[in-house]
Amino acid sequence: MRNLLQILARYSNFLVFLALEVVAFILIVSNIHYPKASFIATSNTVVAWQMEKATECSDYFHLRQENYNLMEENALLRDSLSALANIVEAQLEDSIARTYSYAHLQIHYIPARVIQLTRNVGHNYLTINKGSLDGVRIGQGVRNKDGVVGIVCTVSDHFALVMPVIHNQSQISCRLDKNKYFGTLVWNGKSWDSAILTDIASHVSVTDGDSIVTSGLTSAFPEGIPVGVVKHASIKPGDSYYSIDVNLCTDFRKLDFVQVIVNTLAQEQEELNGVD
Repeated sequence: MRNLLQILARYSNFLVFLALEVVAFILIVSNIHYPKASFIATSNTVVAWQMEKATECSDYFHLRQENYNLMEENALLRDSLSALANIVEAQLEDSIARTYSYAHLQIHYIPARVIQLTRNVGHNYLTINKGSLDGVRIGQGVRNKDGVVGIVCTVSDHFALVMPVIHNQSQISCRLDKNKYFGTLVWNGKSWDSAILTDIASHVSVTDGDSIVTSGLTSAFPEGIPVGVVKHASIKPGDSYYSIDVNLCTDFRKLDFVQVIVNTLAQEQEELNGVD
């Protein structure tokens, strides 16, 4: 207390001067029009700047929720597109008096979030926060906004384990988009962003930059989902098939929100495929 009084006594002249300056400033601003208007304009600018920064901070902390909302909206949009495709197909069936349907049109999506992911090891897996109670089943495909992610391999009530493309046992049925030739995508075991497309015969035209998409030959993925692009295609003398390096569309370094692909006719399709 004594020290505080000593400090006040030592700087008393300065404190009195400062107080008088403040009083003078308030009187000028309150009674003279131009300084008053200038002060109000400046204070409004400062307050607006503070509110803008506060809003930016608030928006930043809500980005994850916004991303989740966008993911759910994307899933609903994909469902709507599938439903529209079904309507168009039904009208076509009526017009030509046929009764067939396409399994790849019986699709809807379950939005999910990746809560754990391993990379750059032989047996990579990712865990999502949706399980059997949400409609997730073993064998369902998983994608994100960029393309194929992997296939569900284990399911509990509230979570699911997904084998991603970057797993040494992953095999995804694909095709070259430009000429529709089929092949199998396998991981090269080296990098999170590259894989190998096999089973493409030597007579097929393959060039760098060609798009690779899902084939639709399995129930996990409908046809046409982006998988990657040809990085380099080569063939050794005497070989019957290309060796094709692929740059994957999905960036596994920042994988966050995904969608589980639900094919309502998957069981029927798999049973039929299993018939010898």
